[in-house]
Amino acid sequence: MSDSLAPQVHDASSTETPALDAMPITQHLMVLRKHLFKIVGALIAIFFCLLPFANKTYIALSEPLRKQLPATSTMIATDVTATFMAPFKLNFFIALMLAMPFIIYQLWAFIKPALYEKEKNLAFPLLFGSIVLFYSGIAFAYFIALPSILHFFISVSPETVAPMTDINSYLSFCLKLFLVFGVTFEIPIITLVLILVGFVTTKTLAEKRRFIVVGCFFVSMFITPPDAISMIMLAIPMWMLFELGLLLGKVIEKRKTVDA
Repeated sequence: MSDSLAPQVHDASSTETPALDAMPITQHLMVLRKHLFKIVGALIAIFFCLLPFANKTYIALSEPLRKQLPATSTMIATDVTATFMAPFKLNFFIALMLAMPFIIYQLWAFIKPALYEKEKNLAFPLLFGSIVLFYSGIAFAYFIALPSILHFFISVSPETVAPMTDINSYLSFCLKLFLVFGVTFEIPIITLVLILVGFVTTKTLAEKRRFIVVGCFFVSMFITPPDAISMIMLAIPMWMLFELGLLLGKVIEKRKTVDA
């Protein structure tokens, strides 16, 4: 009786992987389309829920600039449609940021069946950590980097020039800054992935530390506004985040050695 049950259990557990491998490419695309529809639906729903608050959201975004402007200066709109399009673009960006966990979850649900159990255990913390770090980068840019950068630019303007920033230009500046800091804060995840796939080792990264630090300042010099404050405020977090990724990589390598 027990001998007849064993092959049945083995067959039931082994049918899922061949079925997944046997799926035609069109069926994979249909599954992907279903997840994409969910992503677009969630994004549209969040966008329209936030739309009534678009102007208030832009006021909150412009607060760091308005605090730095002289009493006689104000923000301006050089285009007829700017007063509508600037809050509209910002509203879409906020909706995208709020929907990011759901987007990551849908992508995770699509690729999860193709992963081994060990890969699933590694991938989920990395995805969760990437979301948290991206939000942290945006928060750092808004609360710390943006006020300092704006203060520098306004303080060095000539006395005969009254700074009056266009709302579209300010929005583009902020979104680029948020994107740069959000991607930069992914450095620990990138470092861990490179270590996990065996592309580099923690020993190699530690030996190349001086070049990596110089590279952080070199890269930040090109992707930040042309002032020393912006470069330093991006380069130092890049360096610290690299050290965090290196530390976590050493912990993972030590665990692998113990398990082996």
